[in-house]
Amino acid sequence: PYYVDMNQNLFLQASLHSSDQNLTVFVDTCVASPNSSDFRTLVYELSKSGCASDSTYSLFPSPRSDVARFGFNAFSFANRFPSVFLRCELLVCRYHDFPSRCYQGCVSRVKRNADS
Repeated sequence: PYYVDMNQNLFLQASLHSSDQNLTVFVDTCVASPNSSDFRTLVYELSKSGCASDSTYSLFPSPRSDVARFGFNAFSFANRFPSVFLRCELLVCRYHDFPSRCYQGCVSRVKRNADS
């Protein structure tokens, strides 16, 4: 466990462990839950589809393409429960494959009329 105070900045890093040097990693979605086995019922969304859902969520530059860095502030959701668990979905793409999802960044869905 990692113990934090309210409004404390949390910094996280995800890295690939692969012999393939031509890969990059992208943080797609991150959610917090008081239950380590249920990330659907009661969750707090930090990011979705590469877009920040929490105003304190930020991506940070990394010197390597196979490392993703991000952070956020401990939030009131964490204060209401004795433990909070994070689950993040990461995407792995070919390095410099610019049409890939990893290079698109924040993708918000556009609602369309059912007729179109």
